[in-house]
Amino acid sequence: MDTLLDQALQAARALPQAAQDDIARVVLRLAGADAADPPVLLTDEERAAIASSRAAAARGEFATEDQVRAVWAKHGL
Repeated sequence: MDTLLDQALQAARALPQAAQDDIARVVLRLAGADAADPPVLLTDEERAAIASSRAAAARGEFATEDQVRAVWAKHGL
């Protein structure tokens, strides 16, 4: 019988390459083998989204409990 890790790797191999790379980075980080990984480079759009979020937080603008619950429900959490 395959180990759980073997099953997970088999499932990951069926995913698109970008998703496989994401999974590999997570596994390497969890295993402590990612020290040589370069930093993640953000796009201009990602930088703008982060800046917008930080500004909203600085103004005290946070999601309400109902909004958070709605997002969780939407994603089955």
